[in-house]
Amino acid sequence: MRGFYEFFAGGGMVRAGLGRGWTCLFANDFDARKSAAYRANWGAAELVTADVASLAPGDLPGPRAKLAWASFPCQDLSLAGAGAGLRGARSGSFFAFWALMERLIAEDRAPDLIALENVQGALTSHGGADFRALLSRLHGGGYAFGALVADGALFTPQSRPRLFVIGVRNGLAIPPHLKGEGASTWHSTAVRTAHAALPAALRRAWVWWAMPAPPTRETRLEDLIEDDAAVDWHGEAETSHLIGLMSEANRRKLEAAKKEGRRVIGCVYRRTRTDAAGVRRQRAEIRLDGLSGCLRTPAGGSSRQLILVVEGSRVRSRLISARETARLMGLPDAYRLPPNYNEAYHLTGDGVVVPLIRHLAAHLLEPLLADQRVGAEAAE
Repeated sequence: MRGFYEFFAGGGMVRAGLGRGWTCLFANDFDARKSAAYRANWGAAELVTADVASLAPGDLPGPRAKLAWASFPCQDLSLAGAGAGLRGARSGSFFAFWALMERLIAEDRAPDLIALENVQGALTSHGGADFRALLSRLHGGGYAFGALVADGALFTPQSRPRLFVIGVRNGLAIPPHLKGEGASTWHSTAVRTAHAALPAALRRAWVWWAMPAPPTRETRLEDLIEDDAAVDWHGEAETSHLIGLMSEANRRKLEAAKKEGRRVIGCVYRRTRTDAAGVRRQRAEIRLDGLSGCLRTPAGGSSRQLILVVEGSRVRSRLISARETARLMGLPDAYRLPPNYNEAYHLTGDGVVVPLIRHLAAHLLEPLLADQRVGAEAAE
């Protein structure tokens, strides 16, 4: 079995994605409410609820984990956030995590793989300086690395692009089929631009990770919607007000859906936009392409997502349910959510798309660990 550490663990969605071929040796999260959800689903044995800065190498079972995963907070790196980047109090907790990794490295207990997950804004934050800081830590710690962007929409009907940085401890061989000759579909324009701006030493340590594309997703948003959701439908006045917040372009989308002659399900976010006169106004933005928008939490600067059901001239609206958010993250209905709606929304909105993690594990992490021959490939 492959032992791993999961930092900023939330409700254990990385654990769910890695699956049965992996053993959680240690999990950590600062949030007591998320920790309660983690324990409800996975038990209490491996989880420590504490600030990552308070942890010591002795807290982590040894001798060496195969993987250390860190989905460190994204709020300061998010486009919806205030732009503090890694200097921010929340996203800056990466440095506390890395200080712990450095202590493991000093004890010759460096994890074979280190995976960092965050929003795409980490590539461009502070003109790319924050991304260079992440890679410099990995390089200084003796890791080769590469970054890729994968969208949750490949796996579930939710638009959710995320950045993954995968580091491999120097001395471990990298199978040739995992090293691309250059950028691929997993490497967005932002990744390619960030790579081009790296100093030479970091570019030499870079690996263009190669993975196959997943099977075509067949599930649409409407397939995940609950007919008996435990949230109330808005009254006609509230739905009319929501429609009134739409721009003309969004109202045209709604009118087109009314004419389709079938039940159409979409989603709506309330956002603040600046109009042509320079006045900031609340707007309702609709999406009717079979995908939900990216689930976000209020801490990330966004409102909660709404469901819109169009049946001819009849339009209904309500908050997305907690179970629907879990389904959009690829969690099974057996997954236990917090009974409080806001806590459940916060838990899922801060998580990772479970089948995306499974794909990453099956086609990159596990093949990297399957070949443990000592060599120089990882350092090239």
